Amino acid sequence: MKIVITGGPGTGKSSIIKKLDNQGYHVFHETSREIIKKYKKLGHDQLFLSNPIKFSEILLKNRIQQFKKSDDIKSDFKFFDRGIPDIIAYLNYKSISCDEKFDLALKKFRYDLIFLAEPWEDIFRRDNERYESFEELKIINKYLKKIYFDYGEKVIVLPKSSVQKRVKFIISKIK
Repeated sequence: MKIVITGGPGTGKSSIIKKLDNQGYHVFHETSREIIKKYKKLGHDQLFLSNPIKFSEILLKNRIQQFKKSDDIKSDFKFFDRGIPDIIAYLNYKSISCDEKFDLALKKFRYDLIFLAEPWEDIFRRDNERYESFEELKIINKYLKKIYFDYGEKVIVLPKSSVQKRVKFIISKIK
């Protein structure tokens, strides 16, 4: 099974992925931060804000590579920190049109199950790569829900609880 952990910035996705990784599950980590850091060194403060299409194309390439790589892994469960639909959700959030390759990727690379971490003010924190406010996070969440539902993906909302309880919830749903 290909399983996505999605949600807006600061909703606990990466903490869940780290916990799953520590428990021996195969995970694919988010690559956005690496892209942001790389382009900051090249003089772009926030590549997504200065050139959202370029950022999204790089991200799409990375996520397709992760998806394809997962086919070669002998594991019942493969977890992804965000999926391909997240890219379009963010572009939609910024009212930016994207070309057909994004839509084709959505149709070609399908996931088996999606877990959505919704906005949770108690755990939300901004940092050097996370520029969005909590209010923006709530709007992004609506776009994430919409894109997954529009493409017929099964979405399960995660409870607002500890990382350990969230991971137990996920494991109970996939087994």
